[in-house]
Amino acid sequence: MSFTAIIVFVLVAALAAVNGSNDVPKGVATLAGAGVTKYKTAIIWGTITTLIGCVCSLGLASKMTALFSKGIITGATTDAFAVAVLAGAAFWVGLATVLRLPVSTTHALIGGMVGAGLLMSTGGVSWSAVGSKLVTPLLVSIVVAYAITMILAVATGAANKRRAASTPSATPASEGGDVAVQTAPAVTPEKTSSRIMTAAHWFTSGATGFARGLNDTPKIVAIGAFALVPAGMKPWHIMVLVTAAMAAGSLLGGMRVAEKLGEGVVKMNHREGFLANLTTAALVGVGAGAGLPMSTTHVSTGAIAGSAGPNLSRISGGTIRNFLIAWLVTPPVAGVVAALVFILAR
Repeated sequence: MSFTAIIVFVLVAALAAVNGSNDVPKGVATLAGAGVTKYKTAIIWGTITTLIGCVCSLGLASKMTALFSKGIITGATTDAFAVAVLAGAAFWVGLATVLRLPVSTTHALIGGMVGAGLLMSTGGVSWSAVGSKLVTPLLVSIVVAYAITMILAVATGAANKRRAASTPSATPASEGGDVAVQTAPAVTPEKTSSRIMTAAHWFTSGATGFARGLNDTPKIVAIGAFALVPAGMKPWHIMVLVTAAMAAGSLLGGMRVAEKLGEGVVKMNHREGFLANLTTAALVGVGAGAGLPMSTTHVSTGAIAGSAGPNLSRISGGTIRNFLIAWLVTPPVAGVVAALVFILAR
């Protein structure tokens, strides 16, 4: 393996690790934010389900791999290009994690590919693909996630109110005496409903972790393959590397972003956390299979905000503002870093 290939190997692991730190909370932060479990337990659950998604990604998300392999950059790529893109994305995602800002690895990779691609060759970037297959799904997914979760929150909230209104508030006294007969506590419909909701919340959190692994792994594998496949590695070897590094990053650094998403956007209850994860898992999972690179960051944040329903005052404007700034600067920062690294590496 050449020296450049070794650098790419290290950068693939680094990007996967910071991706794990920044992204694993996006599916499980609602568990802790809603008081279902502790953040550490939630992150372990998210790591396990993400690993399953990573392993399944080569078979279930082949369209995503193809898009990032040859759908954005026209012409032959070089080892220097792979180094530059990985360095640009890893730098920004790592910095954002230190700053406790949830950002999009997808956006960072796109920015890096455009920054290095413009220097690699004239007309090296397929702008039509960037617009139709990348930018549009990323932007639309935020709005769709917010709208779907808000509709679900309003509908389920109204159903809960009707159910509460129809439930008797007290047990009447017996007809034969002045004092009602006290019986042992029974399993009420409310308790049964709460248990079902808890199980559903855990399931949708796990489904979001699975979808995230399915969505992010092919992108990192595709960029690393530019240099590592010619060096003798197979795509599944790179997938194993990404999976291991992503798991390590999740366990070591996942706490930094978890609290921001779990409590910083909106104070949510059990039902709202479940709805946010349901929307996120569905959109990101479908997008990964269809080759539409949605950002788990954007989808989950939009879904969490939408869980507040029409009560916008519950949403933290300051947190959303900071997130938006971080999202807007992600592509240009990653692109500039990638361009500088490409100049040095070519």
